[in-house]
Amino acid sequence: MKLHSFFESLRELRHFLLLFTTQALSSLGSAMTSYALVIWAYQQSGSALSTALLTVSSYAPYVVFSLFCGALVDRLDTRRTMLVSDALAACTTVAALVLLQTGRLQITHLYLLNALNGLMNTLQQPASEAATTALLPKSQYQRVGGLRYLSSSLSGLLTPVLAMALMTLGGLRAVMFADLATFAVAFTALLCFIRIPKRQTGSPHESFLDSTRQGLRFFRQAPGLLTLVLYLAAINLVSSMYEAALPSLLLSRSWGGENAMGIFSTVTALATLIGSLLAVLLPAPKSRVRVVCGGDVYKRQLPARLRAESADVVRGRCAGVAADSRHERES
Repeated sequence: MKLHSFFESLRELRHFLLLFTTQALSSLGSAMTSYALVIWAYQQSGSALSTALLTVSSYAPYVVFSLFCGALVDRLDTRRTMLVSDALAACTTVAALVLLQTGRLQITHLYLLNALNGLMNTLQQPASEAATTALLPKSQYQRVGGLRYLSSSLSGLLTPVLAMALMTLGGLRAVMFADLATFAVAFTALLCFIRIPKRQTGSPHESFLDSTRQGLRFFRQAPGLLTLVLYLAAINLVSSMYEAALPSLLLSRSWGGENAMGIFSTVTALATLIGSLLAVLLPAPKSRVRVVCGGDVYKRQLPARLRAESADVVRGRCAGVAADSRHERES
């Protein structure tokens, strides 16, 4: 009976599992390219600032456009939005590969391509979350949250290993070809085999600006959620400075280099995996706010990056659940 119920659950979730698996594979390919480009950029320039600007150019579109992208995605077809954003993001990889093949690739080109890629990801991320919501029954939301963290952890573990292996065998070109291959798998699966149900997104006569203003009004009516978002934004701002400077720090040291960066990234991902398992296996805390704040204090007091990463995951998981709970009460 339990086995029959298990297969029924798999059948019910088949579209989501296919979407999740192929998108995770594509994300792994993109992460390998980003990892390899950081190493390539530092080898070309030897400048910490130039390398850090690669990260800045990738995340700048999130900062500028994320406020409006949710309202925009609500007005568009989710599946088409994902297909178009994925295809345009892949075009940036193709452009970088062509420039590399012709010997014309420069770091300034990467800034522009990273910004375009980041803009497409700014659209793709809310569309992907909307697709997940449409494909899943509500009873599976919490389980899928843990699955996402687990996927992210495994991607972090595999990215430096696979990227360095491909760079050793075929250079940066091999990494980019692998990225495009994973994109082709995800794009084909979404185009041919996955159907995403239509979502109810409010009044069809509501304008784009009205939708954006409604989202801002919701934050005004939920001061606790707004405080949580601003708090996490401040924490992530400080953390992003560290993340941007870290590759140059590791690559520039006499004891460092590509191998040291790979080992560090693997250990960090392992810590994230431990944190994701803790978030899934441990019972829900009585006070999620205390876990969020306690995780940050724990991370700041202990210098070990391993503990910091595990605290990040548990804190982020509780913050997400707290935000979801607040949203359900408000609605």
